[in-house]
Amino acid sequence: MLRIHPVCIELVRDIRPLAEQIEKFDRDQARQLRRSATSIVLNLAEGEGSRGGTQRARFDSALGSARESLANLEVAEALGYVGRLDAAFLDRFDRVIATLVKLVR
Repeated sequence: MLRIHPVCIELVRDIRPLAEQIEKFDRDQARQLRRSATSIVLNLAEGEGSRGGTQRARFDSALGSARESLANLEVAEALGYVGRLDAAFLDRFDRVIATLVKLVR
C-alpha cells in the first residue's frame, strides 16, 4: 500500500461532514463530491494492484477525482455552503494531488 493511501482515507473522513453541509443547499453537488472523493481512494487502490498503462490510467483517474473534489469544495465555499476550508485540510489535498502527479509521470 502506498503511504498516500491513509491520507486519502483521512480526506474522505474530512469530506463527509462537508458533503452533509453542502447537501442542505444542493443535493446533486453533495452527491458528486461523495462520488469524486470515493473515486480518489478506489482508483488509487486499483492502481496499486495494476501494472503498466492500466496502473497509470488508474492513478490518472484518482488525480482527476482529487482535483474535482477540491474544486467542488472551493465552489461550495465560494457559494457559502461551507465555511472557510481549513489550511491543514487543504495541505492534505495538495499532498495527495502532488503524489498522484508524480505517480502519473
